[in-house]
Amino acid sequence: MTSQVSSPAEHADEASEAVVGEQRRPAGEKEIRRLDRVIIRFAGDSGDGMQLAGDRFTSETASFGNDLSTLPNFPAEIRAPAGTLPGVSSFQLHFADHDILTPGDAPTVLVAMNPAALKANIGDVPHGGEIIVNTDEFAKRAMAKVGYDTSPLEDGSLDAYHVHPVPLTTLTIEALKEYGLSRKEAERSKNMFALGLLSWMYHRPTEGTETFLRSKFAKKPQIAEANIAAFRAGWNFGETTEDFAVSYEVAPASKAFPTGTYRNISGNLALSYGLIAASKQADLPLYLGSYPITPASDILHELSKHKNFGVRTFQAEDEIAAIGAALGAAFGGALAVTTTSGPGVSLKSETIGLAVSLELPLLIVAIQRGGPSTGLPTKTEQADLLQAMYGRNGEAPVPVVAPRTPADCFDAAVEAARIALAYRTPVFLLSDGYLANGSEPWRIPDIDELPDLRVQFATGPNHELADGTEVFWPYKRDPQTLARPWAVPGTPGLEHRIGGIEKQDGTGNISYDPANHDFMVRIRQAKIDGIAVPDLEVDDPDSATTLVLGWGSTYGPITAAVRRLRAAGIPIAQAHLRHLNPFPRNLGDVLGRYQKVVVPEMNLGQLATLIRARYLVDAHSYNQVNGMPFKAEQLAEALKEAIND
Repeated sequence: MTSQVSSPAEHADEASEAVVGEQRRPAGEKEIRRLDRVIIRFAGDSGDGMQLAGDRFTSETASFGNDLSTLPNFPAEIRAPAGTLPGVSSFQLHFADHDILTPGDAPTVLVAMNPAALKANIGDVPHGGEIIVNTDEFAKRAMAKVGYDTSPLEDGSLDAYHVHPVPLTTLTIEALKEYGLSRKEAERSKNMFALGLLSWMYHRPTEGTETFLRSKFAKKPQIAEANIAAFRAGWNFGETTEDFAVSYEVAPASKAFPTGTYRNISGNLALSYGLIAASKQADLPLYLGSYPITPASDILHELSKHKNFGVRTFQAEDEIAAIGAALGAAFGGALAVTTTSGPGVSLKSETIGLAVSLELPLLIVAIQRGGPSTGLPTKTEQADLLQAMYGRNGEAPVPVVAPRTPADCFDAAVEAARIALAYRTPVFLLSDGYLANGSEPWRIPDIDELPDLRVQFATGPNHELADGTEVFWPYKRDPQTLARPWAVPGTPGLEHRIGGIEKQDGTGNISYDPANHDFMVRIRQAKIDGIAVPDLEVDDPDSATTLVLGWGSTYGPITAAVRRLRAAGIPIAQAHLRHLNPFPRNLGDVLGRYQKVVVPEMNLGQLATLIRARYLVDAHSYNQVNGMPFKAEQLAEALKEAIND
């Protein structure tokens, strides 16, 4: 969905949350309160459709014009054990009438479809929050499965919250009587009933969801109409029941964004679009060699839909075959990409080293997840930075680029392609599960805003021998970029040799000469060190003495935390790295201006280690590896302690 918004505004403090107005209605009509932001979490079994309900609420919220940020959270199992704590799936959405950066620290509204969902999430709900509970699922056996000796709906344990007991299953089945569905089939629509109720509570548009359901179930029109009926029944229930005496409005974030056309987008979708845009700007076919792996598979799914843009996708039998095919496509003159996560990077490492030796452009898109080994496939982490930097045999330097938000994945993909094509090198694009699955508004760029990425292939001889013979040398370098020429196979007169065995400078002949190897190792490193990247920008309005330095998906929580501290009168500076290899040239000077440097990471201190080694700065790590993104309040407290230490 797209929407038009206008006028940039100052960043609002994400810590604020207030009722900003009320509309009093005539007797018999329900009260409407205006809020500046809301955080909703849908939670239930992994088969209850919580991701779908959350996604639809998000799409309608985006079309309404709110700023938003989402956090899907689901089990790794295809069908996790029903009614158990490990089987709980949730979707959190933070939307507001101002600029926001994170999915929110804690839900102000929890929709719990069963006892497991309630127990797994109640600890995150602040006192006074609203809880909508599906009472039909609170049978003795279901409660015992998650450790409830008595019903939390009756024992007073929820007295600190505004609880709305709703028999969602019963109401859904009753609403679908006329459709001739079995009880089990009708029950599946209870997520749409809940979505309808929440849509009424927060005045969300409904037309888009009804259109979506008719499209999704086009081959099963009875199921489509049943889901729409459940959705409408949920809306009508909110309108008529006395339990929901108040509904809420969150105005569009009309002052939060520059003028433009916006749509809601996830990180993996933005990244996919960025790759397509890069291929069109380079005037090269896009080739993806991939093996499915969570959380990167969506990129393969999306790119496979776009053959009309010259995209070719290959689902290989394993990770090694996938990158091998991609590297072959690069040799053939394509913009070549392979997608994976941490375990796949391990398997691809030898071929990445080969790409370094061949000096061909190749994008390695790594969507990080919890590790090691299989680890936490559906949870997020930033623990593959050192693997991307050094995870190959020999001296095999590779540039590393990291997006900061879901929408920024588009720009990061274009930037990674620029570096790969201009410098003839494999490039790591390091996203993570939080960015990949999360979503936010994205301003669709104009074509003339995108960089020109066109390359010049070698077309003829580039070197003259002592006897005057003109020949083609595959390792004769551009004096500015140190990139070697890119010769498409089959070009007459440009037959040449490349491979994994060390090559002689210039000629590309196999060479075991020690001096030549020393030179080639150093020239490959110099090429990476010489990549032109923008200087690091520092946000320091207060002449602070402490700098918080981040990279990747920590941008949102860090920025929200910094806003909270500044609102409390505590000066702190912030900088965020997109380019991790090479670092921006001014990074050393920036670090030297501050008495303290704090580096929050979702690992055990990998960037901090690099900063300490490269710049001899006493960088302080603040680390978290629990599979979830930082919370803004948590980071704000940690940064405050670091400043006062």
